[in-house]
Formats: sequence, structure tokens, C-alpha cells
Amino acid sequence: MAESPQLYALALGSNRPLSARLTPKRLLHAATTLIGKQARVLAASPILSTPPLGPSARRFANGALLVESTLPPPAMLAFLQSIENELGRRRYRRWGARSVDIDIILWSGGRWASRTLTIPHAAWRVRGFVLTPLLAVAPNWRDPRTGLSVRHLHARLQKAARQG
Repeated sequence: MAESPQLYALALGSNRPLSARLTPKRLLHAATTLIGKQARVLAASPILSTPPLGPSARRFANGALLVESTLPPPAMLAFLQSIENELGRRRYRRWGARSVDIDIILWSGGRWASRTLTIPHAAWRVRGFVLTPLLAVAPNWRDPRTGLSVRHLHARLQKAARQG
């Protein structure tokens, strides 16, 4: 018997080109294509250029996907990490430059907690580079912890930025 389909909201980022042709933006398009071989891509956000978080000096290309898959969260994580590896991801340093980073932000099953995976992603609620693309693909998705929609969380972050 087949597993029932699950929805995942994914955040994608890149700030290290692999070549002159494989720019961060093109790496995100390549990641989306590879994800589409195992999951059904329901929506893709525009790709944004955002400032780095942490010590990296390079700007990021950031986007979000809404996908449907029968993979449970641990298998989805393994699948996404295999794509990161295929697209040149090397885990040298936390917050360092990376060719591709794919995070599971939300899952239709609500919360997931294990040693290797936490859903919802820990810091997504306060990161504009996650919320802005996510707003384009899943504005009404509710955070299982706070009950607030992506749209509401994004508006809160925008208000805080204007007041800060």
C-alpha cells in the first residue's frame, strides 16, 4: 500500500557558484528540477537576492517550493541532502558559503522532532529570506507551534523591520 501524499514547504539558498555557468540562481533551478524527479512541485517562488547571514560575504539567491511527496520526513531529508551533495554542497563551516542549501521548513504532518531533523525549522519565523519566498508559495500555511499563517508572520517581520 502506498503512503499518502505529504506536503512540504522547502527553503532553498545558494551563495557559492560552482562555475561561471552554474551561478547560485541556476543552482536553485537545478535543485528544483532534481526535486521534481522524486516529488511533485506544486509551486515555486521567484528567486530573491538577499544579504548573507553570518560571516559569508556573498549575497544569497533564495527561494521556496511547495512540494507533494509520499516520502516521510526522514526520507525527504535524506533525498534533499543527496541533491545538495550532487550539486556540490560541502559542509565545511556553519554559516559559510554553500552551493545549495535545502531546508524543510514546514510539513503537512505538523511537527517532527528527531536527532537529525526538526520541523518546523527552528529559526524560520524570523528570517525574511525564508518568509518572503514562502509567502509566494504557501501564504496561508499555519505554523503548527504558533497557529499564525506565513502571511501573518511575514507581516510581523516587516513591521518589526520598519520599527527597528
